[in-house]
Amino acid sequence: MFEKNIYVSRRKKLKELVKNGLIIIMGNSESPMSYKDNAYNFIQDSTFLYYFGLNSPDLIGVIDVETGEEYIFGKEFTLDDIVWMGQQKTFKERSEEVGIEKFKEKNELLELIENTKKLNKKIHYTNQYRLENTIFLSELLEINYKQINLEYSEILVESIIKMRSIKTEEEIAELERATNVTREMHIEAMKKVKPGMKEYELVAILEYIAKKYNGTTSFHTICTINGQILHNHCHENELKDGDLVLLDCGARLDNGYCGDMTTVFPVSGKFSVEQKEIYSLLIAMFEKAEKCTKPGVTNKEVHLEVCKVLAEGMVKKGLLKGSVEEIVKAGAHALFFPHGLGHMIGLDVHDMENFGENKVGYDEKIERSSQFGLKSLRMGKELKPGYVLTIEPGIYFIPELIEKWKAQELHKEFINYDEVEKYKHFGGMRYEGDFLITENGSRRLGNKMPKSIEEIESLMK
Repeated sequence: MFEKNIYVSRRKKLKELVKNGLIIIMGNSESPMSYKDNAYNFIQDSTFLYYFGLNSPDLIGVIDVETGEEYIFGKEFTLDDIVWMGQQKTFKERSEEVGIEKFKEKNELLELIENTKKLNKKIHYTNQYRLENTIFLSELLEINYKQINLEYSEILVESIIKMRSIKTEEEIAELERATNVTREMHIEAMKKVKPGMKEYELVAILEYIAKKYNGTTSFHTICTINGQILHNHCHENELKDGDLVLLDCGARLDNGYCGDMTTVFPVSGKFSVEQKEIYSLLIAMFEKAEKCTKPGVTNKEVHLEVCKVLAEGMVKKGLLKGSVEEIVKAGAHALFFPHGLGHMIGLDVHDMENFGENKVGYDEKIERSSQFGLKSLRMGKELKPGYVLTIEPGIYFIPELIEKWKAQELHKEFINYDEVEKYKHFGGMRYEGDFLITENGSRRLGNKMPKSIEEIESLMK
């Protein structure tokens, strides 16, 4: 949690942007695995964390824009709670720590809503991703639950995105810390991997690192020898000599800030000649993105420049043919790179994605493409100082996709399918880092991360 003044100033800015009405920001509830008291690990709603800072379930933040009054609604601890959980700071005390003087019981919220309606004030809320919050708002506001995500406040969502997109110095420091824990997770995995292990054994080693810093993972760890499967959450394979591990994982700090990195490393500690060739092209793509990522350019432009590096490399290898510009324009390169270059990161690993990728990653100046590959670019708009986003190019040989395109003779004027067939066994690679957009360019967050073949092999000795 930050100092009180941070949350006070954030709410003040939000009031200035929204201008009038009553703002409701829903916190999350615990989600039972099997019964009420046996819940999944609690993750607070990131917008509630941003403005109200309290990492406890069943809380609601309310701001009256016109009167300036601010509330947190919830349920104060009872003696029964203390018997089971021990003595706790009261929610009134916790609320005061983030600059909220009025903590009220949840059942008192209805009276405030009724009074607001009598005054014909606008009630602002965001679109909801949890059913229990959708139902709660539906009953509270007397709106059909099917309409809740159609009638949310556009100006509130736009204001939140505007504020949360630009990271402050305090946030950058926390993201740097999350990145360094993530870095340690990757380095420990590289050092400990060996033939005969199961993927899940490696996952246990790296996830321990996150726990060691009182954190957790920022998403479900991807640790696989089948890198061609983009989001592979199976961890049951045995690691063998000659295999490559694709590790995509991140730490989530106890205050909610996230890291997200992807590395590729050989189980044996040595890349094969074929692996070196593809990995070198991958790093050339990454370094092109590093060079291009700066204020004033769109992330879509950066993505397309990276695609040209891929296309040029594949032409040199004989897998693609023709003009690099025409290959990328047609989307033929997406056979090997079917996703986007990256996404924003912050209090969510895909920051604010609950508001919709098009709202967070695009604007009226940049239209989202419908072309295969390019349509999966989550972040396309112009880059601004203070943005924090990932750069994560990939190269994949997906047998099912290759077979489908070949059968359809798709882009046959650009793709040498006979040559591509020779790589169907290869799998896939991705390399990812977290970047801050600065006034004049960008910088990678965290301490230096092994990237080159030589650095990785040296670390794994």
